[in-house]
Order: sequence, then structure tokens, then C-alpha cells
Amino acid sequence: MYYTEYETEPREKRMKRKWKGVKDVLLAAERASGEFRARLDGMGACAKDFKDWDDYGKIPPLRKRDIIEWQREHGIGWFLDCKPGELKRIYQSPGPIFDPEGREPDYWAWSEGFFAAGFRPGDLAQMTFSYHMTPAGLMLEEPLRNIGCAVIPAGPGNTEKQIEFLTGLPVTAFVGMTSYLKVIGEKAIALGLDPRADFHLEKAYVAAEPLPESLRAEVEELFGITVRQGYGTADVGCIAYECRELGGMHLSNYRHVEICDPATGLPLPDGEVGEVVVTPFFTDYPLVRLATGDLSSIDISVCGCGRTARKLTGWKGRADDTAKVKGQFIYPGQAGAVFAKYGCISGWQILVKHVKGRDVLVVLAETAEPFDTETFIADFQAVMKLKPVVETCAPGTLPCDAPRLVDSRTFD
Repeated sequence: MYYTEYETEPREKRMKRKWKGVKDVLLAAERASGEFRARLDGMGACAKDFKDWDDYGKIPPLRKRDIIEWQREHGIGWFLDCKPGELKRIYQSPGPIFDPEGREPDYWAWSEGFFAAGFRPGDLAQMTFSYHMTPAGLMLEEPLRNIGCAVIPAGPGNTEKQIEFLTGLPVTAFVGMTSYLKVIGEKAIALGLDPRADFHLEKAYVAAEPLPESLRAEVEELFGITVRQGYGTADVGCIAYECRELGGMHLSNYRHVEICDPATGLPLPDGEVGEVVVTPFFTDYPLVRLATGDLSSIDISVCGCGRTARKLTGWKGRADDTAKVKGQFIYPGQAGAVFAKYGCISGWQILVKHVKGRDVLVVLAETAEPFDTETFIADFQAVMKLKPVVETCAPGTLPCDAPRLVDSRTFD
């Protein structure tokens, strides 16, 4: 069973349909987006000059750090083909960056991903993504309701309350991060519960962090469920999703996805590792060739589920100077504003580690005197939305050219 007929259409037909979607975005962006007109001016081009996919791949990608800077300088209206009040919602994600949501049905395009993962009418889903300012909670709730599921808007944290829902209600589906589902299971066992016997879970849909196969297997065994993942961003929604067959993530039928050389922005041949570049078919907030900073590659093999969309082979790391931790991007420039408040810190570095199946964020601070680490942690968390572990060292410990951000995670 499939959610729409697009999932099984021949590739040639799909690419013709997607080209129409891309042309609509190009025309809307040229008409209304100061950002895109600036890119066109730099090329000496207009939207009608791009007549095929080869032409399209020559447009310089748009980077999130540029959106952050230009939103601050010009305001959100500089990007829009509508008035801000004609949108459905405007969120804010770390950066900070505003994320507009239009009024079209299934705007973020997650419905086919949930359906491919086995979500059906009558499922009761527990949503553990945040509903506060960031888009994840509402972004992923609405497609569930489109399918016919009921949703518990549990939000993140408060693990004992999560367990209370899971034992007191016939919750069949979990939506959130795999690492947090593992925490729930471990907490339930500590409370004397059996996640297999005392919960009613059948499946989980996870996102916002890499999913090592070892962690998937551990959580599936712990709960006796299937775990399938989706891949997307707060800017564009769903980019790709797993089906029941596994073996990669099918590209969304509502976005054009390219794998590109991070240095040139030019598309790479199928199978080569490069940066994921996405054009969602939004015309109210037209984003042309948004570079995600994530690395992956394309798999063109036939999938046993019958879906004909090509697949991403999974997350291969980051192409830029950011890292994604527990669903949040870490921007060193944004973190620098926190460190600047503490004059005793002469140097700093952020370390991202993967310890026993969990991401750990470590802040290494050079200081010659003690400082209030609890206040620092609270200030850091307020800005970056993540709670760090603080370690101190003597001034001069870090080389003068040490990178601000080091991501040492590896995923099997």
C-alpha cells in the first residue's frame, strides 16, 4: 500500500513533474525573493535561462548561515512571495533563524514517510518533539492527523510522564529521537516495568539525529517494535524516509534533492558522497538549492517495497562548520556570544562525542580562575537549546588555530 500514486511512478514521469515544481519555485523566487534575485544578478541570469537540470545545477547553493545573516539584515519579508501574516506559522530555530510555514496541505510533506513506516488510521502516536518555537512537534503532528492517527502532544522530557502515557493509554506509535526512546525504556525497566509487556508500542518513527544500526537493533529488541527514520530539516521539512524494507531512505516526491560537491555546488554522479542540496516546492517561501551541510550519496537500486524513488544512503557527516546534536544545530558563532559574557574564559572549544549510544556535548573552557559553571550552563542552554558538560583547562592549552567545533562521532 502507498500513500499516493507518486511513490510508484516511473522515474522519467517523476522528473518531469519535479521540473515543473522547480520552475514554479524559480519564477516565484525571481519575482519576490531579494535573496534569489541577488544570486541571479551575480550570475547575470534570469529564471527563464534555466531550461534543464544541467542549467539548474549551476545555480550557486544557498547556505543556512547566509539565511541567518540576511534575515537579520533584511527581515523575513525579503525572502517571501506573500505577506508574513498570510503564512500559517513562523517558527524560530537555533541560529537564530525564522522558519516560515505556508498554508498548503501537508506543507512539510511527511505523510508519505509515516505511511511507509507503517502508520495507519487508528494509531495513537506519542509525539515527543518540541512544540515550543521550533517546528518539529507541529510539523510532524499534522501529517499523522492527515493519515488518521490520534496524537498525544507529549513534547520532550518529563520521562516518567511519558511512561505514564505509554502504560495508561493504548499508545501504538512513538515519534521522536531514538536516543530518547532508549532513555524511556531504560527508565521503565528501572521502575520495574517491562517495555514489551507493559507498553502497547508497535512502531517508532525517529528523526533529528543519526541512527546507528546498533542503536536501532537495541531499541527494537528492547520494545519489540520496528524503528524507521525520516530525514529532514526545519527549513524544508521531509527530504527522505525509510520504508519497511530498509536499505536507504527514499527521496521525497515533493522536493528536488541533489548530491553536490561541497566546494563547487555542482551535482555529483549517483553513488558519490557529497552535500545534500534541496529545493522544496514552496512558492510562498521559495528556497532554491538549499545546502543542508549534510553529506550522503544516492542509491539507485530497486527497492522491494515497490517505491521507485531513489534513496539516500544515510548520514555521512557534515560538510561545514556546524554539527547536529539531539536535533539542534550547533553554530560556533552563536556559541561565541555566550562565552563573551565570561571574561575569565580566554579560549574555548566545543566537542561533540558519542558515548554509549548517546551524544554528549562538552565545552572546554580555558580559564585561570574559577567561574560559575552552573550559570554558564544555564546561559549556554538558553541560547543553544542544549545542556553541555563543562570542562576547564589552563590558558594556552588549546592551540591558537584550534577549531571552535570538533565532532568526533562515528556511526556504524
